[in-house]
Amino acid sequence: MEINKIMLPVDGSEHSMRAAEYALEFAEMVKSEILITHSHRPFPVTLGEPYFQRAINKIMDKSNKLLEPYKEMFEKSDVEFMERIIEGTPGEVIPRIAEIESCDMIIMGSRGCTDLEGLLLGSVTHRVLSSAPCPVLVIR
Repeated sequence: MEINKIMLPVDGSEHSMRAAEYALEFAEMVKSEILITHSHRPFPVTLGEPYFQRAINKIMDKSNKLLEPYKEMFEKSDVEFMERIIEGTPGEVIPRIAEIESCDMIIMGSRGCTDLEGLLLGSVTHRVLSSAPCPVLVIR
């Protein structure tokens, strides 16, 4: 089995950072690239201009700041990586993007920054496990 592309969904949580550290080591070992993704809440379409654009700018600024520590970590390594900021509910968009991007594996934290978490696994992790098109490695 070849693992050429690993998807790393991040949300700024401690679990997410541990998953990133693991994904970095794993990618170095198997010589694969990393796709760092962050999904944000949908844009508020009911706002008119200029408030709509301000809301978009605020969400995108927050998303870019959230990605910074992950990008810095990967820039210090020899692992090729790219990042994507995606609009939508993480549990729904992560499997969809993994399929579109032809990811061979998803590495993610067991819990994140969401408001609603399951008893053993985070609700996002649980949804991804049940609908991902590829293997999912959950890091505690």
